Amino acid sequence: MAKIVECVPNFSEGRDLEKIARIISVFDKYQKVKLINYEADADYNRTVVTLIGDADEMIEALLALVEVCIKEIDLNKHSGEHARMGAVDVIPFIPVKEIDIKECVAYANALAKRISDQFDIPCFMYAEAANEEKRILLPNIRKGEFEGMKEKIKLPEWKPDYGKAEIHPTFGVIGVGARDFLIAYNIDILTEDEKITGKFARAIRQSSGGFQYVQAGPVFLEKRGHTQVTMNILNFKKNPIYRIFETVKMEAKRYGVDVPSAEIVGLIPKDAVVESLKYYYAINGLNFPKDITLDEIVEASKKYLNLRDFTADKIIEYFL
Repeated sequence: MAKIVECVPNFSEGRDLEKIARIISVFDKYQKVKLINYEADADYNRTVVTLIGDADEMIEALLALVEVCIKEIDLNKHSGEHARMGAVDVIPFIPVKEIDIKECVAYANALAKRISDQFDIPCFMYAEAANEEKRILLPNIRKGEFEGMKEKIKLPEWKPDYGKAEIHPTFGVIGVGARDFLIAYNIDILTEDEKITGKFARAIRQSSGGFQYVQAGPVFLEKRGHTQVTMNILNFKKNPIYRIFETVKMEAKRYGVDVPSAEIVGLIPKDAVVESLKYYYAINGLNFPKDITLDEIVEASKKYLNLRDFTADKIIEYFL
């Protein structure tokens, strides 16, 4: 049987819709790779792409993505709220079916070597594919961003895993990794004050003494006119969404700030939503349905988790 992986490449363009369309069109010619979703954010100036498909063909599709982004994106002219170090900033491999995380590490390394060889773009391996402990967490590699990477990459301790110690002048560098499902989750905060929202981020993120497996920070969304706690949940089984959401709401009460909604960026496993919904059903004295449908999950998520723009096709099982 085919080895099926999910890949979630992020590229550094979220405003020019025509350019985004040209970039994602490269996936059209691949029969065994399916473009599930893409989400462009103008404030972050970044697009998150979700792909599912055959692991071998996935490498070819991702090489095509890198090639078009070399032509379309110049990071010297780029700015946005999200940290970035490359035109294609990050490419994670995630096991879905008939493949395990060790095999995903091998595919990640194969891709990184080909990117370096074909395009002269340095690659750093991260997460399960990291070769050093300090490179496990992507923010450690990305610190300094594109501008700082010009000098950082010359340091012996930051020699790239593939490629020479010199960034591509317009593209930068790429983080390539392998990981289990990561949930990109943002909580809306009705204040323009990033300092206040930063307090909420510190309350939940692991590095500040909050929850393990949570990376979080504040960001101001100019187009929406408020801030967010933006985060990655690295292990939803150890720290479920409801626990993080309720903690932020609790902290917000201290400042009289409303928390009206939240959002999932990209896809989310069904179990990650169900486990949080079970908490809300329990505290409301309700029995959780044994055969709950995806549509029922969506409606309950909007009601209890206040997820906006959430539809069944945000749940990975919809496509399986």
